[in-house]
Amino acid sequence: MFSWITHWHRVCLQVGGAVLTDSLDALASSLTFLNRVGLYPIVVHGAGPQLNQLLDDAGIEPDYIDGIRITDERTLTIARKVFAEENLKLVEALEKLGTKARPINGGVFTADYLDKEKYKLVGKITHVNKALIESSIRAGALPILTSLAETPDGQILNVNADIAAGELASVLEPLKIVYLNEKGGLFHGVTKKRIDVINLDEEYEDLMKEPWVKYGTKLKIREIHDLLMRLPRSSSVSIISADHLHKELFTHSGAGTLIRRGHRIWKHSGPKATSNIDIDRLRTLLAENDASVLNGSSSVASYLKSLDSKNATIFGDNGYDIFASVVPPKEAGEPHLVEKFVSTKDAGLNNVTDNLWSVITKEFKSLAWVVPKNDPNLAWYFERADGSYTENESVLFWSGIENLDIIQKLVGRLLASKATASGTSAAKLNPSTTVDFPLELCLSNSVRIYWSRIDQAHDNHPSLELSHVSSRELAGKTVTDYTRSTVVYSNLKPEDLPNQKDVGAWVLALPNKICAPFVDALEKAKSKAVVVDLSADFRFTDSWTYGLPELYGRDSIKKATRISNPGCYATGSQVAIAPLVKAGIVLPGLSGVTVFGVSGYSGAGTTPSPKNDINLLRDNLMPYALTGHIHEREIAHQLSRLLPNAGGNKLDIAFTPHVGQFFRGISLTVSIPVTKSLTPSDVSNCLGAYKGQKLIKVLKAGEIPEVRDIQGKHGVTVGGFAVGSGGKRVVVVATIDNLLKGAATQALQNMNLALGFDEYAGIPLN
Repeated sequence: MFSWITHWHRVCLQVGGAVLTDSLDALASSLTFLNRVGLYPIVVHGAGPQLNQLLDDAGIEPDYIDGIRITDERTLTIARKVFAEENLKLVEALEKLGTKARPINGGVFTADYLDKEKYKLVGKITHVNKALIESSIRAGALPILTSLAETPDGQILNVNADIAAGELASVLEPLKIVYLNEKGGLFHGVTKKRIDVINLDEEYEDLMKEPWVKYGTKLKIREIHDLLMRLPRSSSVSIISADHLHKELFTHSGAGTLIRRGHRIWKHSGPKATSNIDIDRLRTLLAENDASVLNGSSSVASYLKSLDSKNATIFGDNGYDIFASVVPPKEAGEPHLVEKFVSTKDAGLNNVTDNLWSVITKEFKSLAWVVPKNDPNLAWYFERADGSYTENESVLFWSGIENLDIIQKLVGRLLASKATASGTSAAKLNPSTTVDFPLELCLSNSVRIYWSRIDQAHDNHPSLELSHVSSRELAGKTVTDYTRSTVVYSNLKPEDLPNQKDVGAWVLALPNKICAPFVDALEKAKSKAVVVDLSADFRFTDSWTYGLPELYGRDSIKKATRISNPGCYATGSQVAIAPLVKAGIVLPGLSGVTVFGVSGYSGAGTTPSPKNDINLLRDNLMPYALTGHIHEREIAHQLSRLLPNAGGNKLDIAFTPHVGQFFRGISLTVSIPVTKSLTPSDVSNCLGAYKGQKLIKVLKAGEIPEVRDIQGKHGVTVGGFAVGSGGKRVVVVATIDNLLKGAATQALQNMNLALGFDEYAGIPLN
């Protein structure tokens, strides 16, 4: 289905009527964002509150049975009118933002009467016609559907929008189904707290017995349950608000409620715990996934033989994709030991690992476990621990322990025995320390897009903890992009910084010419904290270290406490040009190097301007700063350091930036005059100097990198390698995500080096 569109069918959205009334602008903005990044969300909306108001105005009292609206002829007449009006409102709101949308008020759902005597003109969907949706997608328009259906002979029937969205999802089989409501989730009827996650296999039966689960809530949960039972286990439903749609769409937790099938977890304990399980399936799981078995240090048979003698509590799922064993403490007051925690890749992808860990932590209030330092899941364990201690090749983790004497005993005994909780074969990772540096980010609203990515990067870092985020506009609100702990926006002044004695590193994500007072305050206090500045203020200052490790070395960054983060355009341009400069075939005196750069409009910040106005950018390419852009000077200044026997000579760089109609990413076409004739193969070999650099990908000669392939990636891709007639003009094309390697990823890379961590800690390398 639609092989020419790779992932439009990944998301179906059901939009409640109240959202159309109260959050129309936010909804249109979020849908526009999703469309701009290549998605085609399919919207099915209701209009319940609007219909109730019109019925009340007409003197008709709404009537329900089992949460289903009884629909007579008068009600249906009003419903058709209000559905058409609300549908058109959303379509017009989208088109005002430059997003094509198509109103579809009928022709998709065929239905029979659900129960004509009981519910009257209410339908049960029997068929979904995809043709109208396919036509809309082919035209580049978002399909906006109402939930009205027709019988084969043309009678209009009312269908609950939740049910219609579910039937549509059953046909399209998306990875994610989203229900938008004004509350932003499901709330517990007694505690009044939002429910974060519902694992249906574990919780559905008990949940449906709760007295507060009734009427529309019961119907919604039942329909979601029935829907997910028909879809692949990897599918899930999110109930969120329109404001959080673009941020929470593909997360497993966040601002709304995530409903998934999950996996039913079993538990057995005692001397004969293994007699209650399928031992052959467990044997297969361990043989294929247990690191100690795979590296030959243990065998499945010997482990299973020892298990019954340990009085262990064992856990697993019905699919035997995960297994854990927890053994009692050696001495009173000590924690239980997680002796084994083994999972398949599918268990991780479906969050069964999180589900099982939650079950274990509910069962045991204090835990300890030991993991090899090179375990590829080390960051996952760090996120679930209250503390850790590294010795030699092992890391001891603990949670729920406050007595330091107990921790000292554990360090001596467990690290000596090197018990392990690893469940997969090890990949080489080298976290050099487990000390948590509270990391303060001093950030400005004008670069909010960048610091959102910084928050997210540190959310997954095994050794860094976010302690402050400064924003004058958002002061007092919770930082939503960081979930490891609750961090509230503050409004830090320069004089506040020296008082934060425990801060190990600061990231300054401020506009140019703003951060000097903050830096001065730290300098006067003789602060030894690492400072990474994302502005251009210190990129030409000799006392600061320029942080592009792939080009100018890592040793200087490791010794630095003041690091200037390169610009996005400048990073990609230098990566494209530097190997030729180092080879001595790009020299001063030649006609200048020209860089034609095109960035997505996220690079223009969030302050409204022609450069981020999507209406002005539609079907357009907008040049700006035709000469003298700060990155032009930066590229020339830094690359000149690489000249053989530079002697104060400077390269001549001509850089012209443009803004395109896409959201993120940069494409750079670099024309480079050279001193001798080259072939494309020569250029490719020269760029081969990047071999081993994990964040630089070099394509084959003739392969040209594209922006859409770099979006969301953490490195730089270079390719093209064309040569002009005569061989003395080389063209190299580079792409970079301006929000990642062009900003947040590079800042984290520099900070890791300066703090002594693994350079790529917290940075996905795939």
